[in-house]
Amino acid sequence: MRIVADKRSVKEEVSSKKRGYTGWMRVAYALGMRYALGFDGGGTKTECVLMDEQGRVRATGRTGPSNPMRVGFGGALAAVCGASRQVLDEAALGLHDVGAVCAGLAGVAQPDSEKKMLTLLSEEFPEKIVRVCTDLDLTVEAAGDGPAIVLVAGTGSAAVGRRKNGPILRIGGHGPLLGDEGSAYDVGRRAAIAALREADRGKVDSPLAARILKELRAGDWEELQLRVYTVPDEVFPRVFPVVAAAADEGDREAQAQLEQSATELAGLLADLIGRLELKSERFLLLKTGGMVGRSAYFDRLLDEKLRDAAPQAEFGELQVPAAETAARLAVGLMMTAGGGR
Repeated sequence: MRIVADKRSVKEEVSSKKRGYTGWMRVAYALGMRYALGFDGGGTKTECVLMDEQGRVRATGRTGPSNPMRVGFGGALAAVCGASRQVLDEAALGLHDVGAVCAGLAGVAQPDSEKKMLTLLSEEFPEKIVRVCTDLDLTVEAAGDGPAIVLVAGTGSAAVGRRKNGPILRIGGHGPLLGDEGSAYDVGRRAAIAALREADRGKVDSPLAARILKELRAGDWEELQLRVYTVPDEVFPRVFPVVAAAADEGDREAQAQLEQSATELAGLLADLIGRLELKSERFLLLKTGGMVGRSAYFDRLLDEKLRDAAPQAEFGELQVPAAETAARLAVGLMMTAGGGR
């Protein structure tokens, strides 16, 4: 007799030559609890949630960026796998305990990118149910079934939403070279450019410029330029918190940068309202991303701009983190495939 385990049962295989049966007789026994992994990955971080089949969060983890358009597919895969190891170690579980995986990642909106990431994850999580979607899809899923728009203000920027039970549409989210207007990356880039121009003019006493160099631990702008050319994703998003703090303290240069950002983010919202034909309908408007809640000045200004762009919107907050939403989707896939338990 030998015992063979798969992801749904333990099978006892017994040779039965006496009955003229030369194959195997399979007797299934139920395994214990099954688990799902959910990932929310972007240009700055990857968050992971381990959830059991009853919808309980068992562990959470966090690693570096997993947007393949920024860090490459190898880097994205490493971040996802690193986060999965964190949560499984914390829960004292192994990969064999996982039944499904849902990864919502920035940078996989194009079919080819999605397919490549799905292939890589399927190889890393063999014999598991694997789903790949964008991180923006996760935010809309978390908003419920009614008409809703989610404004993403983080390392990148986008507005994503749908009419009631309609298809998901997106404005923005094209990355730093073709978009991401109003994002933390964009604010950091513009603030650094403004400070560098001041330095070129011989003005070396700009408080904001000095704070940027200090935060990034750069001796001078020449040193910072070299880092920008090498790893811009590690430079520009880190400038945003500096600008946000300076704006709260009354720095007009910082406030001007945030005013432009708020205007551009509100423009994304207005464009999506037009595409969804929601100008005369009430809908839920949610904000998410690392820029939200970092600056009282920016939050107040952004809300004003958004209310001007969408007076019919009902403001709300995402109650469930995106990684947890991904985990719930994975549990659903697992239960559907297994017929429920």
